[in-house]
Amino acid sequence: MPYLIDGHNLIPKLGLSLRSMDDELQLVARLQEFCRAKRRQVDVYFDGAPAGQAGTRKMGSVTAHFVRLGTTADAAIRARLKSLGRGARNWTVVTSDRAVQAEARTVGAEIVSSDAFAGQVNASTRAGGQTSKQEAGMSDAEVEEWLRLFRENKR
Repeated sequence: MPYLIDGHNLIPKLGLSLRSMDDELQLVARLQEFCRAKRRQVDVYFDGAPAGQAGTRKMGSVTAHFVRLGTTADAAIRARLKSLGRGARNWTVVTSDRAVQAEARTVGAEIVSSDAFAGQVNASTRAGGQTSKQEAGMSDAEVEEWLRLFRENKR
């Protein structure tokens, strides 16, 4: 079952810092490890993308959605659930936001709190051991591109 994740809810639950310049990149890397270990697909949503930085970027089994300023990841996740229609019941929503949880419940999606999901991510990382950047499927150029995008995103 694939996941829809509110990224900024999950970052601090994994011991990462929202103040870090590359907090989103760090989360995407952790989610890639989780996807590899569990053979799952993840769509993660981050709000607060400045003009020109909003959009979607795919990295392996992780698709990162950067939601433009003026809207929220919560709103984007609710819209995605609506667009999935009956297919939403095949997804798991990871959030601590009650309104998003209520919407997910309405369409039949499974719900996991950010705290509980962080435990799953940590357990899968421990079980699988630490992986190298090469195993994560990212080239040095891809890492540099993500770092550049996240640095621009923080400005």
